[in-house]
Amino acid sequence: MIEKENISAQTTSDREVVSVRMIDKPRELVFQAWTDPDHLIHWWGPSGFKNTFQEFDLRPGGNWRFIMHGPDGTDYPNHSVFVEITRPERLVFNHISAHYYHANVSFEDQAGKTKLTFRMRFETVEEYEKVKKYVIEGNEQNFDRLETELSKMV
Repeated sequence: MIEKENISAQTTSDREVVSVRMIDKPRELVFQAWTDPDHLIHWWGPSGFKNTFQEFDLRPGGNWRFIMHGPDGTDYPNHSVFVEITRPERLVFNHISAHYYHANVSFEDQAGKTKLTFRMRFETVEEYEKVKKYVIEGNEQNFDRLETELSKMV
């Protein structure tokens, strides 16, 4: 697990959240954790959330449909459509349910470690304002869960 002081600051614009973390694992492994539903299901979402995947078609135009189950028992249906998959450098998708955003995830090799950059661009400033209060912390929790899953994959 990476110490918190090694995490790059999270930045935002009027419609975009950018979360960055340096992960002490090879880029190919980090990319696999993002694109293999057998791993993704275990870490996607903030702390306390679980997932039920209904569809995961990793190709441009393919659907990713799932339900996030909140710790309070609330179910959150999600639907994303993959736009670009460039192994192991980039993953782009549009999240088209509840809160629309365009996601661009980059995986940059840095001497055997991975600089992970997760950009979420919301359609409107209003949509961004609705979700920013929990998206920023949620992404950090998501990255923590990713690192836990990565430690199980080696």
